[in-house]
Amino acid sequence: MKTVLILGIGNTLMSDDGIGVYIVNRIIETGVALPRNVDVLDGGTAGFDLVPYMQGYDRIIIVDALKAEDDPGSIYRFPADHARFDPARMSLHEVGIAEILRHLSLSGCDPEVEIVGVVPEDVATFDISISASVLESVPRAIDVILEAARQ
Repeated sequence: MKTVLILGIGNTLMSDDGIGVYIVNRIIETGVALPRNVDVLDGGTAGFDLVPYMQGYDRIIIVDALKAEDDPGSIYRFPADHARFDPARMSLHEVGIAEILRHLSLSGCDPEVEIVGVVPEDVATFDISISASVLESVPRAIDVILEAARQ
């Protein structure tokens, strides 16, 4: 059975930018039934410091805010290798996701990586709360993440 890491990233001090962290913490706090092979981690803005925690997994599901021309709360799921990583669109807030994944690969790990992105409403306001429009999508996002983890 493949081992899976659900990794929430984002800056919880910048409103909706923290949605990835918010979602994984909801999964942890609500005691969602997860298969034995699935772990959940709040990665915050740890950047390269996350690499040791990502090693050893067959699959990683990264949950983050995703800048897209769509309604706030819209959810996207796609393989990381299909993404065009633009540091302005998706990052670990110090270094880009692409750099983290390259570093992981150079360390001898090459997991299958999927992104679950939630379109934010506001990532510019210094605020620890998530916008209502984005909060409404959390149950649906959790369903998408759990479906991905069980595959």
